[in-house]
Amino acid sequence: MSNLVRSAKSTNNWTGYDLTAYHITVRLVQPAEFFCSGPNPSLDHIDSKILTSIDVDDPSMSDTASRYLAYLEMATHASPNQDSIMDDFARETLSLLGFDERNERILTTRYNIPYNTFRESKENAQADVCLLYRPALVLLVLVVDKVLTKTDPEAHVIADAIAAFQFNNRQREDMGRPKLESMTIPCITMSRTRPTFYLVPVTNALSEAVITRQYPSVETTVLKCLTITGQYRDRHGMAGLEYRKLALGRFLAFKMLAQNHWQDIVQGYNY
Repeated sequence: MSNLVRSAKSTNNWTGYDLTAYHITVRLVQPAEFFCSGPNPSLDHIDSKILTSIDVDDPSMSDTASRYLAYLEMATHASPNQDSIMDDFARETLSLLGFDERNERILTTRYNIPYNTFRESKENAQADVCLLYRPALVLLVLVVDKVLTKTDPEAHVIADAIAAFQFNNRQREDMGRPKLESMTIPCITMSRTRPTFYLVPVTNALSEAVITRQYPSVETTVLKCLTITGQYRDRHGMAGLEYRKLALGRFLAFKMLAQNHWQDIVQGYNY
């Protein structure tokens, strides 16, 4: 594979070809293997209306439930050119489940991550949603499947993870902290309201290979976990109550899993 053509490009233009060109494989794993703490955590702390209601106009609903279900309804029925609605729904979901944290972690949409694509050539990787450790370390990257642009969300989010590795190490260096040789970046792709979860291990060797357009001798294996019930109505995503409970549970399980990797990323970094 060392003879494959490698070119400098923005992360949203990455495809499966680029993954192969940089010796990256994606391994699909079952939830029990992927989520070490268990794939189905308790949802008892979530407003019950969010889990059981299909009527966004229910007057007995709390403001939190009404707001979230309104975003869900909009995302479910969004037209292909309304990407911003999908981004907003993804951000609301992460916020609802406590991915952001006061004075420490914040969620942002359309976040530009500067990264090197070839020697001195620089691009901006734009993640649809990012979770940041203040003031500017990237903890999580989320990419929404864009129907109209026909991009590859899986390749895109993996490329964004490489960009996050470079960016985080520059931030650490600016703070007088040592660069890390490797980071595992938790990532999510969203196909409308259906999430897929990834753990993307990025090493300095992989990052340098992208910068110098070389084929890495060591393979990078990305772990991937789907969110499926195995039923045809999965296509409706979180509009369906069974799938909604499953997806929210998986988001929570992913947060617990991701926290272990965030500790490694922020070690010794204080603003």
